Amino acid sequence: MVGFELGSVPFNSDGWGPPDSSVSVPNKISNAPFAPFSRSDKLGRIADWTRSISNRPGSNSKQNISDSAFDFSGDDSFATLNADEDSSFRLVDTAAKSHHHGQHRPKFNPRWRFNPHHNRSQLPQRRDEEVEAKKREQEKERARRDRLYNLNRSGTNAGQRRESAVFKSSVDIQPEWNMLDQIPFSTFSKLSFSVPEPEDLLICGGLEFYDRSYDRITPKNERRLERFKNRNFFKITTTDDPVIRRLANEDKATVFATDTILSTLMCAPRSVYSWDIVVQRVGNKLFFDKRDGSQLDLLSVHETSQEPLPDVKDDINSAYSLSVEAAYINQNFSQQVLIRDGKKLSYDEPNPFATEGEEVASVGYRYRRWKLDDDTYLVARCEVQSVVEVNNQRSFLTLNALNEFDPKYSGVDWRQKLETQRGAVLATELKNNANKLAKWTAQALLANADMMKLGYVSRVHPRDHFNHVILAVVGYKPKDFATQINLNTSNMWGIVKSIVDLCMKLNEGKYVLVKDPTKPQVRIYEVPPDAFENDYVEEPLPEEEQVQPPTEDAQGAEANAAANEVEEKEISTEAA
Repeated sequence: MVGFELGSVPFNSDGWGPPDSSVSVPNKISNAPFAPFSRSDKLGRIADWTRSISNRPGSNSKQNISDSAFDFSGDDSFATLNADEDSSFRLVDTAAKSHHHGQHRPKFNPRWRFNPHHNRSQLPQRRDEEVEAKKREQEKERARRDRLYNLNRSGTNAGQRRESAVFKSSVDIQPEWNMLDQIPFSTFSKLSFSVPEPEDLLICGGLEFYDRSYDRITPKNERRLERFKNRNFFKITTTDDPVIRRLANEDKATVFATDTILSTLMCAPRSVYSWDIVVQRVGNKLFFDKRDGSQLDLLSVHETSQEPLPDVKDDINSAYSLSVEAAYINQNFSQQVLIRDGKKLSYDEPNPFATEGEEVASVGYRYRRWKLDDDTYLVARCEVQSVVEVNNQRSFLTLNALNEFDPKYSGVDWRQKLETQRGAVLATELKNNANKLAKWTAQALLANADMMKLGYVSRVHPRDHFNHVILAVVGYKPKDFATQINLNTSNMWGIVKSIVDLCMKLNEGKYVLVKDPTKPQVRIYEVPPDAFENDYVEEPLPEEEQVQPPTEDAQGAEANAAANEVEEKEISTEAA
């Protein structure tokens, strides 16, 4: 039988471990700190007797187990360990916990720490709830990924909306507002109402003629997008419009709105981002308004796409930066494609918002009246941007620009595809910007425009959001285009009619209709009469002015001026 020999075990009468004299380890390293040297080493102290746990002020006599000598969760020398792996290990604790805020557990002497730079204050002890919450979040994330995966496989991703943390409410819901109703978009799809042909009450403003040479632009023979710093664009809300006030005083109708507001309601089921409309009940009348600096003045970009945009406000491709960029591309495009030789169509009245001698954009305001029922008429201010004459026939045009910011996001490079596969480019735009295109179509239908011209405008370079080129301009008949994008006019009016009926039942006062930032539904809140009056609105462009291309400064300054046209602070005060 093999003999088993036990080596000599020295006895230490003075304390733990072998006595100093007996240790004969070759190449012994003295005073090595006993702490993990790599993430995988689960080495640690057995116990910390230096921790003072009994004489803490306010400490519980039934001592916390987590405060025991065997607990190292508060010790910094372990920061190198993978905290996530440890989160699943818990001491069973039946005592009621009492957390002493603002008090740090004693640490080991700093020179014993493996990493001398770990002098940051300790993290609070991880609690079970946090672990559970984290697990729930991971579950949610997994479910979301599965849903997206299945969606993309079944090819029915049009109906579903991507979820993202970037969606915030367009208006701060105050705690004292009273929520009256919640309407899911699913109820909108069934609505239908056939509205008789409207009548024109009045046309104001002046229109310049469309320059038909723009129809011949191709990507190979592109044109630079110019800037119109001196032309003023007005985005006046319903109740600040002097013509609408006059029509209301003359009792021409009971409901008043603008084409922007009506199109937002008509296309609500396609919207993903939050928006809000202020509703005012005054006497027997109903006014739909937008707030100063409201989202409705900007143009959403990539709103209905499955690929979320970067959620960083300073990024030139964030939803906010892009919407500002799109708004000013749209304005500049609408003025560039005109013949600027002074030949102009003038109407019954000049532009109601312009002051004497001010250079204004080419725009015709048509105040049109629709009959919703025997007692209810709706008047809306509708806009057309230009006019064209073919065979002595004059046609009204609306002018809008689609913008390409980075082919990486859309997956379609316009410069390559616009020549040969224009259908594919439009199909991608209809998928990623369904709401914006539907709203433009609704506005063209409301204004009874004969043609809607869509400009394809792209950045000169994907990282430069100040310089753009026009690659093509395509015209569509609004009715045909509506059919193509599945926009049903009787459904659009059904939505407007149901919201008007709902708001007419409200008492006199002020309300706000808000699209829920994450769910497909709108909510109606009752708000105090002075809400939004002196609301300071963050000017739409502070970041834009900082993020400038590193080229010429003058060019940046020019772009700011052009971008500032998006704002209409001073205009609304003039109108008021």
